[in-house]
Amino acid sequence: MQRDALLTQDELDFIQSMQHNPQLNVRDATSSLLVNGGSQIRDLLTRLAAHEQVTIQASFENQQMTFPLHLVEDEFHALHLRLGVPSIYEDGPMVRPWRLVLDEPVALENAKGQTGTLWVHEVSCKGVLLEVRNKTKPPKHFALWFSPSGYERIALRGTFEKENEQGFYAYQLSQSDTDETERLRQFILQQHRLTHPALHL
Repeated sequence: MQRDALLTQDELDFIQSMQHNPQLNVRDATSSLLVNGGSQIRDLLTRLAAHEQVTIQASFENQQMTFPLHLVEDEFHALHLRLGVPSIYEDGPMVRPWRLVLDEPVALENAKGQTGTLWVHEVSCKGVLLEVRNKTKPPKHFALWFSPSGYERIALRGTFEKENEQGFYAYQLSQSDTDETERLRQFILQQHRLTHPALHL
């Protein structure tokens, strides 16, 4: 008498295709960190990351990248330090967040996906430069969605700062949701890779 199979042939084929998929077997090199400085340094970093915000900063040309360190627990309850998505800054008379200048402006959307009068021309991890269309007055605050082509939309909350010489409006971002902040920084990092490929080899 033959026992019933636990998996169908289709299920077995699927599992085997997943095991041989090179995309799934590539480890994210930016997410893990190996500390070879000895147990004292590793213990110090772990204690600091558990109680304070710890970052690693890299400088190159006229830019800086600041990587947050997070303490994460694996399935065996061991603690590890993991690099987070960096914030990118430009050097100059004053250090400021790196701004992505969009090829084409992107309209901010409401929760239903309807476009409004605010169009993003530049975006950074700390602010946006907006064009206000239809001759409407710029709002003091906004809470809308940024939907760049090919990316999951990102919730943005902004407070008016100033108008520039070109008639665009600068807003400071105040992200209350850490997931939205991470998604915005991830988007900016991906665009930075496209703009500066030599830095991301």
